[in-house]
Amino acid sequence: MHVRLAYGSDGLDVELPDERTVVVEPTLQAGAEDPYGVLRAALREPVAGLPLRDLVRRGQRVAISVCDGTRAQPRHLMVPAVLEELEGTVALGDVVVLVATGTHRGNTPEELRGMLGDAVCDAVAIVNHDARDEATLSWRGMQGDGVPVWLNRQWLEADVRITTGFVEPHFFAGFSGGPKMVAPGLAGLETVLTLHDAARIADPQATWGVCDGNPVHDDIRAVVGAVGAVDFALDVVLNKQQEIVQAFGGELFAMHATARAAATRAAMQAVPAPFDVVVTTNSGFPLDQNLYQSVKGMSAGATVVKPGGTIICAAECRDGFPDHGSYRELLCSEASPHALLEAIQRRPRTTPDQWQVQIQAKIQRHARVVMHTRYLSGEELRSAHLEQTDDIAATVREALAASGPAARVCVLPEGPQTIPYVASARRFFCWGHGRRA
Repeated sequence: MHVRLAYGSDGLDVELPDERTVVVEPTLQAGAEDPYGVLRAALREPVAGLPLRDLVRRGQRVAISVCDGTRAQPRHLMVPAVLEELEGTVALGDVVVLVATGTHRGNTPEELRGMLGDAVCDAVAIVNHDARDEATLSWRGMQGDGVPVWLNRQWLEADVRITTGFVEPHFFAGFSGGPKMVAPGLAGLETVLTLHDAARIADPQATWGVCDGNPVHDDIRAVVGAVGAVDFALDVVLNKQQEIVQAFGGELFAMHATARAAATRAAMQAVPAPFDVVVTTNSGFPLDQNLYQSVKGMSAGATVVKPGGTIICAAECRDGFPDHGSYRELLCSEASPHALLEAIQRRPRTTPDQWQVQIQAKIQRHARVVMHTRYLSGEELRSAHLEQTDDIAATVREALAASGPAARVCVLPEGPQTIPYVASARRFFCWGHGRRA
């Protein structure tokens, strides 16, 4: 069986045994013939609340949040569509686009032009949020379950605040988009650390596709709702080609619930039983640009791999681990994934790098993880308790042979764009924890 994996910018082809391979992909969806028209309709015919044009008045300052460069959001379409709706009412000089970096690095001027297009970059102010710069943050009290809330000052001081994002399952926050475009996207470091602390992430409800009862998502909604941080929200659902399929606009929480339902129908796929081997990806560039981000692909595979099975993750990792931050140091600091988990649990607070290491260590304790990368060596991966393969097909054959004649392999060509779950148990399988589907 010939399978094309989402890998880097060009993809990767592998040959796997026909009779033992199950390929799980998102439901096939055609991109909108007129994506700009779909966006315009979402802005003018919202799921709930007023159309965007009815929310703005002359002289008002407008802030628009967008995903950073690690996300495949069609910013080059979404932001111009919003600006068109503001035309004639709001001056471009009164508009700022805030890149919702969370705790990620800011994007370079060249990256911003690639993300937003020259026309947008030349017309309005573009600012990278910096969670560590206290001078750019404003205090909004304690919200939710003990969350200290610091949010971007420019965002809060704007007269009209518009989020733009895309909705897909998220490996511990349930779904992306919606309120995440404010917290953690535009939140201070202390807020993000609390929302993503070890206890919240360790909760079995903190997993793919679960929002209600998920302590991470519950507190994200509590933070954003308590401070009235969004006036209009615009989210899209994308297909495997990263084309816009549907767009949803309006009041934040009603809009996001509707978008989540659409994303669930496309991305959540049932399988009959766990597999001995799972081949996954991190959805290609830009999502697979480093090992840190590729934990999401591993996590998607972990939902349906047997305990002690093998996950093979194809991620280009052109940005390495990456080397900035403490992720690499932390990942290599203990002798085993089990030791990593124990060390993190002993720490009073969890940093962004620690929570990623925590999730990765849980996966590696559950299953053997083998990477196929272009930019990380076998020695570098071994230091992170991972293996490397130059030949995915050969590694699959070896793993199947070791598991016996009845062993099977599941392939997730789009990685976390598809979240499989075991239908026979009617549960999402989450590294030993269950959640009713």
